[in-house]
Amino acid sequence: MRRTSRLSLAALILLIPPGSMSQSESVAIKPTQTIHVFDGKSLEPFDSWLVDLKRTDPDRVFSVVDRIDGAPAIRVSGQHYGGLITKQRYRDYRLVVEYRWGAATWKPRRDQARDNGVLLHCQGRPGNYAKDFNGPWMRSIELQIIEGGVGDILLVGGYDEKGELHRPSLTAKTRKGRNGGTFFDPKGEAGQHSSQRINWWGRSEDWVDKLGFRGPSDPDSPGQEWTRIEAVVDGGHLAYYVNGTLVNEASECSLQEGKLLFQSEGAEIYFRRIDLEPLK
Repeated sequence: MRRTSRLSLAALILLIPPGSMSQSESVAIKPTQTIHVFDGKSLEPFDSWLVDLKRTDPDRVFSVVDRIDGAPAIRVSGQHYGGLITKQRYRDYRLVVEYRWGAATWKPRRDQARDNGVLLHCQGRPGNYAKDFNGPWMRSIELQIIEGGVGDILLVGGYDEKGELHRPSLTAKTRKGRNGGTFFDPKGEAGQHSSQRINWWGRSEDWVDKLGFRGPSDPDSPGQEWTRIEAVVDGGHLAYYVNGTLVNEASECSLQEGKLLFQSEGAEIYFRRIDLEPLK
């Protein structure tokens, strides 16, 4: 009887389509209570990914420091391009992140604006930003963190296993700037976007890619002070807030769930809070 049961179980496993178990394990989580993605202790909820180095991190690009400004935080050195990728997929949430810049910068962006970002709804294999899967990012929608442009939306394309590039799309109300840039404008014309950056509404049109740039209307905190950013994701709708100010908004997003990726992009940065809260 036991032998028959074992044989039946083995036959059943053979009938399960390849990948079905992993797919069921990665069903997107909708928070019903606050999820502290960073627990203040470890990087266990994440996988690291770096160009060329893949899942190894010999230079400790990603680490947890016991205390910075009185509390533990994730340190991202920025030395190599890549990111921390959550092991879980998520949907329908309010993401709350508190970050501040460090002092270190690295080539090729040593003298350029400090740059980072949070990629929402990451899908596909790590590194699929490049056709050979050795890119730093994944197919996703970015909440940009860059001096002078915190809160921009970037639509990040990615390749599939057949070598085909897929670009996410969304609908946003925008206006054109004097230099041809696209800016979020709640009174602007609604249109579909699939490739370009959607600047937050107050981004300086005189922005220069230089270290320490700050625009006259930037809502993020200056220098090395802490900034709070939020991404409210509700189905195909998303809204970005910086220190409580709505800076960007879109609807009809083609990507509505996936992993989160916290970038390493040439500048040292600290994250002391990464929470996923249920929608009200």
